[in-house]
Amino acid sequence: MFENIRLSFQGIWSHKMRSFLTMLGIIIGIAAIIAIVSTIKGTNEQIKENLIGSGDNTVEVSLYQGEWEYEMGYNGIPAGVPLVADSVLEDIRDIDHVQNASCYLSRQDYGGIYYLNTPFSGGYVKGIDISYFDTCNYIMREGRGFTEEDFTKYRKVAILDANSEEALFQGEDAVGKTIEIQKEPYTVIGIVTKAKTFEPVINSIDDYYTYAQESAGSIYIPNTTWPIIYQYDEPQNVVIAVDSTDNMTAAGKACADILNGYLSPKDETIKYKAKDLLEQAQQIQELSSSTNTMLIWIAGISLIVGGIGVMNIMLVSVTERTQEIGLKKAIGARKGKILWQFLTEAAVLTSLGGVFGVIVGIILAEVISYVTEMPVAISIPAAVGSVIFSMAIGIVFGVFPSYKAANLNPIDALRHE
Repeated sequence: MFENIRLSFQGIWSHKMRSFLTMLGIIIGIAAIIAIVSTIKGTNEQIKENLIGSGDNTVEVSLYQGEWEYEMGYNGIPAGVPLVADSVLEDIRDIDHVQNASCYLSRQDYGGIYYLNTPFSGGYVKGIDISYFDTCNYIMREGRGFTEEDFTKYRKVAILDANSEEALFQGEDAVGKTIEIQKEPYTVIGIVTKAKTFEPVINSIDDYYTYAQESAGSIYIPNTTWPIIYQYDEPQNVVIAVDSTDNMTAAGKACADILNGYLSPKDETIKYKAKDLLEQAQQIQELSSSTNTMLIWIAGISLIVGGIGVMNIMLVSVTERTQEIGLKKAIGARKGKILWQFLTEAAVLTSLGGVFGVIVGIILAEVISYVTEMPVAISIPAAVGSVIFSMAIGIVFGVFPSYKAANLNPIDALRHE
């Protein structure tokens, strides 16, 4: 076997230009596949990161009416939707892979929030419990967080995020200042930020609506003071922290099932649903991958062309080495040995083409990334698989020339000019 490989490299090196031109089809095909696969993988990771964020692994479970999130401000409090009791929240925390859970109330406010004469229109007000910031992986950037007394004594205090701080205070120090929420004074006690920063890439109007809540900014208040500015007994939403991105879908659905088990609404379309961003990411990835799979098949055509080139050059090689084959058979070489020698040469030739194709493909992917600013991620399994596939092409297309060489008549071969 090793002797066959040595002879194969010797034959390839003695005809360098011919061997390179033979490998060119394989190199182009493998390079195209590696570049496409790397771009697909990088794009999919970008889609996943855009929708889910930078490792938060949180799932929001909200009340829906049909396909749309229930609007408390427009529709009022729905009948048959109870508040989330502490025991229910404990059941949610006991779901497999759920690390923490929190209840919150949310309203998008237009024209009801001010600091002096500066409005905060379109932003969100959230009434949260004491575990909300831990669940959503927030940290205090400035000031302090909520305490138990803030909840039990119904203190009108607020915490801003970076977007709401900038919109209301425009560079001023916000902590200690008073803002108005629905004509009620709230004292700003802190500024909160995500523990892991993340800037989504917005390429479409759908992307904008996906990230509208984050870009608009939020103001957080104790949920016990919520009825002061809005309504009593509004149904809450739930947010859960999951141990990994892959478990978000199952955990979100399990949480929604628990909440729906306590519903008895008059309107059957009112249900809790998880905002399954992971599923959205997978749907977009599938759409992207189905398009790119066609490109991979098109690139695969060049591998077939390359395989035909290998067959052609091996037939030429058999013709050139007819006397050599006849001599080997005359001194006792069996058909199998001749067959394996030529098959090995074809496999080595295409394997080298595969290795060079992978290198060219990686370089091509990086160039595409640099020019188009598209993310790429090199797939090691794809690279290894490409080399193995190129070797298989050499074996498949080398069978006929090898069989022809193995079945030459030694007398006719020795007489061949």
